Amino acid sequence: MLKPRIPALSLIGALLMVTATALPAQDQTTSLSYGANALQTLDFWPAAKSPARKGPTPLIVFVHGGGWKRGDKDNATGPYKVAHYTGEGYAFASVNYRLVPDASVEQQAQDIADALAALLKRADALGIARGKVVLMGHSAGAQLVALVGTDPRYLRKAGLSYVDIAGVIPIDGAAYDVPAQMADGPRIMQQTYAQAFGTDPARQRALSPTLQAAAPNAPAFLLLHVQRPDGVRQAEALAAALRAANTKVERQGFPGEGLRGHMEINRRLGDPDYPATPAVDAWLARVFGK
Repeated sequence: MLKPRIPALSLIGALLMVTATALPAQDQTTSLSYGANALQTLDFWPAAKSPARKGPTPLIVFVHGGGWKRGDKDNATGPYKVAHYTGEGYAFASVNYRLVPDASVEQQAQDIADALAALLKRADALGIARGKVVLMGHSAGAQLVALVGTDPRYLRKAGLSYVDIAGVIPIDGAAYDVPAQMADGPRIMQQTYAQAFGTDPARQRALSPTLQAAAPNAPAFLLLHVQRPDGVRQAEALAAALRAANTKVERQGFPGEGLRGHMEINRRLGDPDYPATPAVDAWLARVFGK
């Protein structure tokens, strides 16, 4: 059931503080459940109204991070994305999904595909242009959208295919090759990786977008990262695997190091003064044929 509601803001420390000027101009949030679990929910915003915009609009679907075990659309989407992307003429959705350990990473990826299917089932009512959807995710969300974009089983189970999406934007992920990340990634993250991906090498490979990147894949990828060594290595390897499969891919790095940089690229994306924002805008315009 679709339920219009007033969006609520919450904070994750100073990094996610937001002023009223960063809020979307229109209060048109629609909440949607795409499954029976309380976390299988999403928020949807239509494109800002404009006399120049007629007919269905492209859609951006954002997936939050949090190490696969935490995070929420209400405090991890960032303060700028909704206002910026709806202002650019795109509809925008932010998705919650079930969390480890109550759900597996496989179930999380399926949640993303199922959320997209729920939106597209209502495409006419929501004004969504079919085939013009970009999946965007940060951190663990980057791994999840990249996995959905490289392993067609998740979309297929949801009744969809790569015809239904135009591209994928993983933001500063570092688990595109799970075995490699568990071997040489930061020690502080190893317990998180073990909880999410377990010890079975076959399962770890199956959950690795880089190792699943043989065709078919989503039509186009834009890999964003800051200057974290493991994030750079992982993005480079995923880009190489996608190119080997003849999938269109661009990789762009931005200033920022450590956790601060990792958080900043998500928090500030959509801020016109942040360098990743115009880069993403240009890529979206190309992918959507704007």
